[in-house]
Amino acid sequence: MRIVVYPPDDSGGRRVRADGEILGMAYTAQDVAEFLRRAGLEAGSYDLEDPTLIEWRGGGPDEWGLPG
Repeated sequence: MRIVVYPPDDSGGRRVRADGEILGMAYTAQDVAEFLRRAGLEAGSYDLEDPTLIEWRGGGPDEWGLPG
């Protein structure tokens, strides 16, 4: 599974996709983790900073809020 987290939009949320399918809009790293759980990944079985699993665009898991 390949996850892409896009840069913040005008509302400050970041779109999350898994293998091309939109999972939802995340406003925190915890939201991303919940989307991964719903997609079938067990909590603790991955690292949100693992570039082989998640491609963070426009900042990593510590970058939230409206674009600069």
